[in-house]
Amino acid sequence: MTYKGSCLCKTVKFEVVGEFEDFYLCHCKYCRKDSGSAHAANLFSKSAKLKWLQGEAYVRTFQLKDTNHVKGFCSNCGSALPNLQMNGSLLVVPAGSLDSQLDKQPDGHIFISDKANWDEELETYKKFDRFPTE
Repeated sequence: MTYKGSCLCKTVKFEVVGEFEDFYLCHCKYCRKDSGSAHAANLFSKSAKLKWLQGEAYVRTFQLKDTNHVKGFCSNCGSALPNLQMNGSLLVVPAGSLDSQLDKQPDGHIFISDKANWDEELETYKKFDRFPTE
């Protein structure tokens, strides 16, 4: 399978060739902090290959000191981007960075002991197609 992706400003474009073995919604305090949300949604592969198609010079990687937490991002717009971890043996791709359709569903929630206190039964709240106006 080949997946295409990009950052928000489209400065960086990439391609992933191969399959994702795992798809987790991570609630750890680091993923919540760097996503600004209830969790990060990351795809993991030990076999897929990442190819930068455009804007590789704008790709930055941040590793939080004394942790295994790594984030790839666009230095122009700040969007999350793929990165290699574990000495290059693990490809981590933020699911939201893909432009291609993804058929894989999440395998589960991880680090739920760090879950935000407001992250409960979110599916029960009102849903809007667009930003609600008054």
